[in-house]
Amino acid sequence: MDKFIVIDGLDGSGKDTQVKLLSNMYKEQGKTVVVRSHPCKDNKYGIKSKQALLKTGKINHLKATVYFGLDAIRSIRKYYNDENIDILIFSRYIMAVVYLPNIINVIIYKIVSFILPTSEYMFFLDVSPEESLKRINNRNEDVEMFENINELKKARLKSKKVVYEWNVINADDSVYNINSKIKEKL
Repeated sequence: MDKFIVIDGLDGSGKDTQVKLLSNMYKEQGKTVVVRSHPCKDNKYGIKSKQALLKTGKINHLKATVYFGLDAIRSIRKYYNDENIDILIFSRYIMAVVYLPNIINVIIYKIVSFILPTSEYMFFLDVSPEESLKRINNRNEDVEMFENINELKKARLKSKKVVYEWNVINADDSVYNINSKIKEKL
C-alpha cells in the first residue's frame, strides 16, 4: 500500500465529500483505491452501529460505539495489509472516541491510536458546530443521536484534546479550499 489516508471530523464536516474527491483523483492516476466509510453497510458491525446511532439513550450510545470500533477493526484486518491496494482511505476512524464520556475518551484514544495503524495522512476536518448542523439539516438523511448543537459542541471540544498528531483543516471553508489543503499534505 502506498498510502493510508484517514479523513475524520464531526458530522457535517465534509468527510465523505473529501474522500470522494481523493478517491477519484487517485483512480484517475491509475491507482487501486479502497474506501471504507464507517459505519460500513457491508457487515453486521457497521449495520448495528448505524441502527444504534439512529436511536437515543445510553445503551444505544454504548452499542453504537462498540459496534463502530468492531467495524473499523474489521476494515483494518481485511484491507490494511492487502498488497493489491495502492490507496486505502478511511472516512471516520479513531476520532469516534470524542463521543465517549470525558476523561475516558482521551484514555481510549491513546490506547486505540497505539494499537491500530496510524499515518502521517490523517486529517481532522474541524468544522464549527453551527456549520455542521447547517449541513446536517440540508441533507436528506435520518438524524443521528449526536447530530444536535449541544452534542456537536461537546464533541468538538473533546476533539481538541486528541488532534495534536493530526493534520487539522478548517472545514468551515469551501470544498475546493479544504481539498487543496489536504492535497498539499499528500
